[in-house]
Formats: sequence, structure tokens, C-alpha cells
Amino acid sequence: MKLNPDCIRDILLTVEENTSFSNLFEFDPDDIKYPKLQSYETEEILYHLRQCKYDDFFSDCKFTTTGLCVVLDLTPKAHRFLADIRTDTIWNKTKETAKSIGSFSLDVLVKIASNVVTSMINSALQGNSPS
Repeated sequence: MKLNPDCIRDILLTVEENTSFSNLFEFDPDDIKYPKLQSYETEEILYHLRQCKYDDFFSDCKFTTTGLCVVLDLTPKAHRFLADIRTDTIWNKTKETAKSIGSFSLDVLVKIASNVVTSMINSALQGNSPS
């Protein structure tokens, strides 16, 4: 299965919205109750949950034989990535850049998003520099 960056983003946003110190995120393949995930097939969601686990985006993640997935929380790495891609403007520029170079790996997306934000910061600072 190919990595779907939009599915990754929607999973991370959903986990962030539904976890707290006392709440876990639970994905039940028989009851997809999260609005951001309802447009994806169950297999696609499970695959991308596993990819997030492999890339250390979750502090703890367990899968059962029935497909239930439980996530304790996002890691700082995932929170930084989400902070960078939260706005559609930055996310779309990140995907556009990834497409132009032909790579949608999670590592590449994280680096591109960070560079897009850095570029926007530099532009803002240059536009606001004292005369």
C-alpha cells in the first residue's frame, strides 16, 4: 500500500483531538466514529496507524488481532509535525513540494514541512525588518 499523506495527517489530528492525560485513542474497525477518518477504508487507516507507530509518532500503540488499535498519545515529534502542517496553506505547500521531488516518505514530509515554515518565517521577518 502506498503512503497517503492526507490519511497520516487526519490520523494525527484525530489522535491529538481525542487524547489527553486520562484519555486514550481507540480505533475500532467495526465502528469508525471519527469524522476525519470516515472517508478512508479500514485497511488504509490500520496501515497508516502502523506506519505512524513505526516512525515513532505515538508514545505507545497496541493492535489486537481483531484490528482494534489503542494509542496512548502523540510523541513530541508528532506534535512538532502537526504544528507545522496544521494549516491547509502549509500542508498543501508541503504536499506540492513532496510531489515535485517525488517522495512522500514520512521523514521527507517532516523535513519539507519544517522548511516551509522556516521559509515563511524568513519571509515574514524580511517584510517586517526595521528601515
